[in-house]
Amino acid sequence: MTKIIEIKSRQVFDSRGFPTVQSNVKLEDGSIGTSIVPSGASTGSYEACELRDENSKYLNKSVFNAVENVNNLINNHLKGKDSLDQENIDELLINLDGTDNKSKLGANSILSVSIANCKAAAQSQKKEIFEYLSKDKKYKLPFPLMNIVNGGAHANNSLNIQEFMIRPDGANSFEECMQIAFLTIQNLKKILEANKMNTSVGDEGGFAPNLNSDEEAIDLILESINKSGFKPGKDVTLCLDVASNELYDGKNYSIITNKKISSGELIDYYSSLTNKYPIKSIEDPIFEDDWSSWSSLTKRLGEKVQIVGDDLFVTNHKRLDRGIEEKSANAILIKLNQIGTVSETLKTIYLAQDNNFNTIISHRSGDTEDTFISDLAVATKSNQIKTGSLSRSERVSKYNRLLNIEEILKNPGMSAI
Repeated sequence: MTKIIEIKSRQVFDSRGFPTVQSNVKLEDGSIGTSIVPSGASTGSYEACELRDENSKYLNKSVFNAVENVNNLINNHLKGKDSLDQENIDELLINLDGTDNKSKLGANSILSVSIANCKAAAQSQKKEIFEYLSKDKKYKLPFPLMNIVNGGAHANNSLNIQEFMIRPDGANSFEECMQIAFLTIQNLKKILEANKMNTSVGDEGGFAPNLNSDEEAIDLILESINKSGFKPGKDVTLCLDVASNELYDGKNYSIITNKKISSGELIDYYSSLTNKYPIKSIEDPIFEDDWSSWSSLTKRLGEKVQIVGDDLFVTNHKRLDRGIEEKSANAILIKLNQIGTVSETLKTIYLAQDNNFNTIISHRSGDTEDTFISDLAVATKSNQIKTGSLSRSERVSKYNRLLNIEEILKNPGMSAI
């Protein structure tokens, strides 16, 4: 009764209004799983390939070929297979594509089916997705890395750093995390308004004001934390996503306005920032291929700061293996569409955790109403999740799902099914 009888895909739209792939997987017992895949703006060059069409109707952004791949090749190949065997389903998808970066069928088509299959299997077993995915039936709610100010490729403003985030480290529950974040964000809005600054938001829901420097953004956030009655560095810490690939010209970095600095000077800059401010996490601080500088930064700051590899690792266990060996970071950002299947994502998560890396489950800047990553974070006991600000429904939906999961775990007899 858990055999796949039909896989159906279509083109829909993500939070930036760009086309993306939505797929359904239907089983013999009537269970149906649906998934919509996200898309990134700031992407690493080693990510799995997102297949898009050369089609002027959608400015070369349409995904009709990816949809066709699902409705024909993938549907025909997986029909009759047991949905409960996720590893086999994913292996079949990988082999059907046959390329290292999933460029034949497209990681967007493959991932849509992989996640939809997982959801259908969970439904057929009458289990929550986090319960179905868990190895040991032990769960943990993550701390949110809440985006509060957007810059870089995620906003049309003057800021170089891509994301300024808060992490409510002093919270004792996910609900309290949300209360702390809510108050800090609302007070930041009041501060921006009082200073006649723009309160429009970027791709991930954080405010996107034009400021004189990135440090001014940090100072405003600290002011909002204090105004909310919390202690910076204790109740709330600061986290940055530098997205350094976007600031690197092949030799130097443009993280400081009107100045270019070397990788060594960049490491000194991060050291001064973390001494001056309660910054506890820096994501993508160095260009993705400069492994030695990653190791130098981690050696220098890794005892007190979370050094997060995103573009460095792209959720790929082979690149993570190298990072573990070279001590290039102490945390990894996990994005399903960087690698393309649920099974490969889980493999990378568990490799990281087995080697004492923090795992941060992440959205993409072009995201959707799909909340799968919330369940994934809880199922894998990942200690953090990154899914934007308390703004825009494609971000808030993930937080609402985590609130729902927290309630389910507090009341075991309760179920959303």
